Amino acid sequence: MTAQQTETPEVAPEPWQASGIGGIARAYVAKVRGGDVGALPAVLGLVVLVVVFSVLRPETFTSELNFANLINQSAAITVIAMGLVFVLLLGEIDLSAGVTGGTAAAVMGVVMTNHEQNWLISILACIATGAVIGAAIGLLVARLGIPSFVVTLAAFLGLQGVMLEIIGEGGTIPFKNEKILALTDDNLPVWLGWTIALALVVGFAGLTFLRNSRRRRAGLQYEPMLLWAIKSGALLVITVLVTYYLSKERSINPTLKSLKGVPVSLVVILGLLLVLSFLLSRTAWGRHVYAVGGNGEAARRAGINVKGIKLSCFVLSSSVAAIGGLMLAARSHSVSPSTGGNETLLYAVGAAVIGGTSLFGGKGRVVDAVIGGTVIAVISNGMGLLNKSAGVVYIVTGLVLLVAASVDAISRRRAAASGRV
Repeated sequence: MTAQQTETPEVAPEPWQASGIGGIARAYVAKVRGGDVGALPAVLGLVVLVVVFSVLRPETFTSELNFANLINQSAAITVIAMGLVFVLLLGEIDLSAGVTGGTAAAVMGVVMTNHEQNWLISILACIATGAVIGAAIGLLVARLGIPSFVVTLAAFLGLQGVMLEIIGEGGTIPFKNEKILALTDDNLPVWLGWTIALALVVGFAGLTFLRNSRRRRAGLQYEPMLLWAIKSGALLVITVLVTYYLSKERSINPTLKSLKGVPVSLVVILGLLLVLSFLLSRTAWGRHVYAVGGNGEAARRAGINVKGIKLSCFVLSSSVAAIGGLMLAARSHSVSPSTGGNETLLYAVGAAVIGGTSLFGGKGRVVDAVIGGTVIAVISNGMGLLNKSAGVVYIVTGLVLLVAASVDAISRRRAAASGRV
């Protein structure tokens, strides 16, 4: 054989080995064409919506006051959607998440007012109520095999009756505790907001750099250094801009009351995002959730406790929904039989799906709920500023959800054709 004949043929690099901006861009385009679009449609849609409303209502939509108000408006829906991601990843559904939050908030109101317990005990009672409801639903779905649609629809109806019994028809339980109300009413000191923003960027950059270094030494897939720098830089720019904007004075009468700083509700969302994302992406339990959602039978054959995973996801989802119900009650300063009802659940499910979580299971991230919740909040807020009726808001939101579901179905078909699933 000649030297030419014995040469090893050149192998095209894997996407994760791409170097240079061009290589990274081509790898990403190939990934999207293969059906892995992630949250890209939601992000593009969010950018378009922000540009449109900024052009149509530049004096109000882009104001510091409206920006902070938009965050507080979307907080409860976003939190409930973050919990629903775990159920959707299994290919299941939870129609009772909204009223679960309302029921948990009602229990908290009773503990705090009728039994005069402090705010910490009341919050623990709220979350515990959500966990108990989630455990009951999870047992019926995982152990008895009843479809989650039927179980959670029954819970949706039954829990509304429970709320009526607790609160009374037409009644309310007022929330007066300053610690509870601070969740949606107060802002962090400006210096603390900047400290958290800096810690967030440094933490992300440092942890991802260390992870890439470990994977590179172990011969595993890792992000190119340029891609790491782009992601870290983008997070830095976004975090600085958001923190700077929220740190500006937004009160109409600053001498009477100053309004500046990062809203506490945003910190709650970020805290839940970090904790839940860690559980889903950095633990064996999280990998098992994806495995069960991707193929439950294959997961069972691999030794995964499928029933236990389903039960734990419903418990976690309802517990997070309880926190969302707490934020709903804090924003309205009371809890009533309608808390968590009406469109709350529909918006929460829509937020998760619009953000990129698949209704078919096995694909999604907690951050999808945050992106989708922001999209829904921008639609509602922008349409309100344009003086559009509630009917128009529902129509537009429904169309956006339908587009998101269509993108999900098409991307799954492409992924199957390309062999990615």
